[in-house]
Amino acid sequence: MAKRVKTPKTRNAGSMTESAFWSFIRSALRQKSRWWKPIIKCKMSARRPYKGPNKRQKFEYQCNVCKEWFPDKKINVDHIIPAGSLQSANDLPGFVERLFCEVDNLQVLCAKCHNEKTSSEKSKRSGVNKRVRKNKR
Repeated sequence: MAKRVKTPKTRNAGSMTESAFWSFIRSALRQKSRWWKPIIKCKMSARRPYKGPNKRQKFEYQCNVCKEWFPDKKINVDHIIPAGSLQSANDLPGFVERLFCEVDNLQVLCAKCHNEKTSSEKSKRSGVNKRVRKNKR
């Protein structure tokens, strides 16, 4: 059985790997982006008063893809052009620019449509990464 190579912990006083550090930064930025005003505006533009039997639900939101109506807990505000990855300091300016975008690059999607869009973007991205790796050999 082959030995596993230990990844050096070069960040945060020797307690984080590079990957963990950039994951930490990405998570903090995404958390702060939830209160970005264009994201709130996008949600408001897809909202209508709820008139169903659930008295606790005040609003429902329309998915931009399937055009169905969903409660707040079952929708996501999605970037039309993905924010992308954050794996090094070189990626930071572009990631921040795409993450904190204006309302014209945002859309409301239900959980199902969002998962389908995200998985298709990931498969496209992994296909590109495989081609890049093959070309480097």
